[in-house]
Amino acid sequence: MLLRHLLSILLLPFVVVIVVPWRILRLAATPSPLPVHSLAGGLRVALGALLFTAGFAFFAWCVRLFARVGHGTLAPWDPTEALVVVGPYRYVRNPMITGVAVMLLGETILWSSRGVGVWAASFLVINHLYFVLSEEPGLEHRFGQPYRAYMADVPRWIPRLRPWSGA
Repeated sequence: MLLRHLLSILLLPFVVVIVVPWRILRLAATPSPLPVHSLAGGLRVALGALLFTAGFAFFAWCVRLFARVGHGTLAPWDPTEALVVVGPYRYVRNPMITGVAVMLLGETILWSSRGVGVWAASFLVINHLYFVLSEEPGLEHRFGQPYRAYMADVPRWIPRLRPWSGA
């Protein structure tokens, strides 16, 4: 099971959060944000690092729920066996994407990179299209009425203020 998760993480979020931004930064010849010689620069680096870390922790929580509750991985070729509607999934249907997007936002700020920011926005658009056209119809087909009820009450991207109770 651990190998399945590592493989899906290496092939999907690692490419999105590490490989693509690294390539963008290399092509743009973006200098290192360190050392920082001003208070504003230090705050920028701290904010970027904080956002990246928070996004990573949130993403890791979601991956763990996929393993423990859903008995599957984040990869479309190795999906969960059970519908995951606990933890952050009680507030929003796609919190894992939120975690990745927050990591990308952190990198955008950390590196002061417009290119990484454009990649982050592109990532969100690509995922929106993927979820609407493929993921959600697939989940509806696999889980039926429980997923339809969940989908009707839990927003795709903007979290609810109160957790979904399933009732």
